[in-house]
Amino acid sequence: MIAFAIRRLVQAIGVMLVVALISFLMFRFVGDPVNQLVGVDTSPAEREALRQALGLNDPVFVQFGRFIVRAAQLDFGISYQFKQPVASLIASRLPATLELSFVSAVFALAIGIPMGIFTGLYPYSWLSRGFLAISLIGVSLPTFLIGILLIFIVSVNLGWLPSFGRGDTVRIFGGWTTGLLTKSGLQSLILPAITLGLFQMTLIMRLVRGEMLEVLRTDYIKFARARGLSRRVINFGHALKNTLVPVITITGLQVGSIIAFAIITETVFQWPGMGLMFLQAVQSVDIPIMAAYLLLIAFLFVMINFIVDMLYVAVDPRIRIGGARG
Repeated sequence: MIAFAIRRLVQAIGVMLVVALISFLMFRFVGDPVNQLVGVDTSPAEREALRQALGLNDPVFVQFGRFIVRAAQLDFGISYQFKQPVASLIASRLPATLELSFVSAVFALAIGIPMGIFTGLYPYSWLSRGFLAISLIGVSLPTFLIGILLIFIVSVNLGWLPSFGRGDTVRIFGGWTTGLLTKSGLQSLILPAITLGLFQMTLIMRLVRGEMLEVLRTDYIKFARARGLSRRVINFGHALKNTLVPVITITGLQVGSIIAFAIITETVFQWPGMGLMFLQAVQSVDIPIMAAYLLLIAFLFVMINFIVDMLYVAVDPRIRIGGARG
């Protein structure tokens, strides 16, 4: 188990170094940082002095090493657009994105897994056909269109929920802010969470349904029925357990995707998270924010995949045995 975790950590470090290299190349080949920091009336001598102060005249490998050291210390430089440290900007926007992603993931899992189990156990019922029709809509419609439709129906026509913003927030654990403890914060979170989690919910539902249908046709399930085991024990003690490995895989990747691709949802609902800030950075070519966002998303993906790998070992003993033999 420890050797398996060490191998995964080494691979994760390699991935982060590659992503750091890509982020570093953005600083060198996507515009000139000096041009972004000074005005048009700055003299060439002042530009050269600033370039020397920023270390842009140093060899490439020296700049890359300095970039890695600073990134490890959460120092991503100064934003060209906001003229503030990028780390503080990310810290102020990170709670909103993580809160939205967490609620969306809970919504996708809490609705998708039971729907998948039901449609797998009762594939020909009218309710299962209704669930499949809903999942088809969730897979087919793009995220921004779902958000616009929800705003038009729920907010504009019915007036039930707010259409933009995060609502009132409170501070917990120092500077961490949350809207889960206020009424307006909860109301503002419902529509973005449904919009972001609907595609993930339909994907999880269809995956669980397919795995359940496949497992229920296997020989050991037939043998369990022949032994006279109850339907509940067969379905939930044997069949469902053996569908967990692929479900864990997709779920882990989708949680990372929810965080990474919350940009569209945050833009539609003007949610003050990292995705909206990243889109604004792209429009203004704010390279420090773009590079920091890329590194942060890569780190989240790496950590999620590491947790998924550890869950593999806990769920499927064959992986643990295979790793020991290796």
